Amino acid sequence: MTYQWLSRWTVIASCLLILLPFSGYAVESPFPHYAEITTNVAFWTDIYTRYPTTQAVVHDDLRLDRIYDVIALEPYQAPGAREVNRARIKAARQKVVAILEQLAADPDVKDAECQRVAALFGAHVEARDFDQAKHRVHCQVGQRDRFRGGLVRSGAYIDQVREIIRSYGLPEDLAYLPHVESSFDINVTSKAGAAGMWQFTRSTGRLFMTVNNIVDERRDPIASTHAAAKLLKRNYERLGSWPLAITAYNHGTAGMERAKAMHGSYPAVFANYRGRAFKFASRNFYAEFLAARQVAADPAKYFGVLTLDTPQPMRFVRLGGYAAFSDLCRHLNLSRHLVKEINPALMHSVLSGRKYVPKGYVLNLPDRERFASSQHLAANLAKLYKPAQPASRFYTVKAGDTASKIARQHRVTVADLIRANRLDRRATVYIRQRLRIPQARATVSANPSQSSPDA
Repeated sequence: MTYQWLSRWTVIASCLLILLPFSGYAVESPFPHYAEITTNVAFWTDIYTRYPTTQAVVHDDLRLDRIYDVIALEPYQAPGAREVNRARIKAARQKVVAILEQLAADPDVKDAECQRVAALFGAHVEARDFDQAKHRVHCQVGQRDRFRGGLVRSGAYIDQVREIIRSYGLPEDLAYLPHVESSFDINVTSKAGAAGMWQFTRSTGRLFMTVNNIVDERRDPIASTHAAAKLLKRNYERLGSWPLAITAYNHGTAGMERAKAMHGSYPAVFANYRGRAFKFASRNFYAEFLAARQVAADPAKYFGVLTLDTPQPMRFVRLGGYAAFSDLCRHLNLSRHLVKEINPALMHSVLSGRKYVPKGYVLNLPDRERFASSQHLAANLAKLYKPAQPASRFYTVKAGDTASKIARQHRVTVADLIRANRLDRRATVYIRQRLRIPQARATVSANPSQSSPDA
């Protein structure tokens, strides 16, 4: 009898195990929506779909559902918009801080605007709540138009990005992360110097790809996607959860390892971690990803029908030697603009002729019938190859030097000196600083027989 009872339950258990993957509880999502971040995800969904870049939301940076005001901004492309908008944001924050200070001094103050703000805190609020909140007033610029533009741009890359991410054994929805980082803009550079669709800094980028003054693969959407997949995979292997691994993409792997050691799970890190660099951006990064994933998975719900950019068919050839950019364009009968556009990793030093396209570089070409045989094409390009890259020159800054003085001495432009050394807009130089002196620009001569290259 006992044996029959055990056998019956063994069969039932086996059936449940077979059916489990097909039930509603089959596989836990790699990207869980924790209750602790529900309001944050809703906030970022509104930032991406409701508020354009001509509006900014004034809110509490811990309680994102506590919105004090929505202010108007000038279009960011308008002349002088940055300074105007910075002043408006500062004034809006100061206004809310002043109100909270009034409430901290007297929670029962009768001023209508004070009472409106007090109502956002609900019942049983105390003076210290207002005093603490005055330090958390934050202003977030809307992103609706940028996010919409990013959705359109993503059409050119999203399928290949998904394929690359799957090839590393990672969840393919990580392909939505560039919506948070760059709105799928391969040309964008942040104030901190992060570049490209995946917003790699130079130091992190160099761990996974070529980043130098000749080729910067951070700006190549395919090379940078491979790099991002490697970094995300490393993060996951070290942290053990996707919420922590994604947060580490913004905050740094070592920083998240410290947070995990202190608090354990992602919800506990979100609720309790107060690391010196774990500020608003890092704390909200996973919630931003979830919001972007939600919107990008169903764009018609938020933006109506969109016509997305289409992938551009390409062919490729690996260069067997160094070659001048202008020589390649002439020989291939392609416009400089087109070759530059489809090879975004090539830097200004190459495009201007001061450096050659390096040996081993995989040159992207448009999908033309005449480029069908990459082997034949590579052999045909051999006549263009140079024996070596032009040598770089360097100069050590002395007392009394300025960027313009150094540029004149070496017969280069200040703009080229700034670009070659990533100087600030004021071209500030320091004593004993070692500067790279760019080569003189190459003269580009037109070939009369190829005056109308392919566009």
